Amino acid sequence: MKKLCKSTIPVALLASLFMTFFVAGCATTTEQPKAGIMGEKAPLPHSGFLGDYSQLKPGKEGQAALVYLNPAAQWSKYNKIIIEPVQFWAAPDTQVPPSDQEVLASYFYNALKENLQKHFTLVDKPGPDVMKLQTALTDATASTPVLRSASVVIPQVRVLNTAQSLATGSYAFVGTAQAEGQIIDSRTGERLAAAVDKRAGGMGLKAAAQWKWGDAQNAMDYWAQRIAQRIVELQTQGKTSD
Repeated sequence: MKKLCKSTIPVALLASLFMTFFVAGCATTTEQPKAGIMGEKAPLPHSGFLGDYSQLKPGKEGQAALVYLNPAAQWSKYNKIIIEPVQFWAAPDTQVPPSDQEVLASYFYNALKENLQKHFTLVDKPGPDVMKLQTALTDATASTPVLRSASVVIPQVRVLNTAQSLATGSYAFVGTAQAEGQIIDSRTGERLAAAVDKRAGGMGLKAAAQWKWGDAQNAMDYWAQRIAQRIVELQTQGKTSD
């Protein structure tokens, strides 16, 4: 039997791979794929859902790919929120069937509702202390569960898969989800915040065993939790400098 040559993979690369295992091995979702080995975020296509994208700037590490925060927004005064139904905006050649688009959009709406109602009163009419959340899924790709599981469990394949992630920013056989959203004042329509983001599946075994849209589901769970947390943070800080 032919043995794997120890010098095939550089020691420095192996060290990076093992660090990746410890840091992100259990993660169910990761930031959008990077554009290259230097780690810069890849530009995302605009679906048109947000209309005006001129205010959005590249997000910092840990933030969405594109972000806008209104420097004049008085976040502390908002204690109610309208959550509009999530839409699915995608290119005509999208690989997501219409029936799955409905399932994904409904799931995202329910995830947003579940997280936001912990901190805000959900309403359906505009008011002086009411903000409105408008969100759209703009793309999604399915994972390949069987091959995905193999890439997590088999050590040699896992190493190669992680090497690919370091080079391209995305693991093999994982799914992705991309979304756009904004928060506006429900009465004036003034934009308070907006973001465009994309996330891919992680290398955790639990994530690998999920159904084909499991990675998209994890991304939506992450966004729903993060949106609620971020608004609370902004209300506490009383500023939008970051």
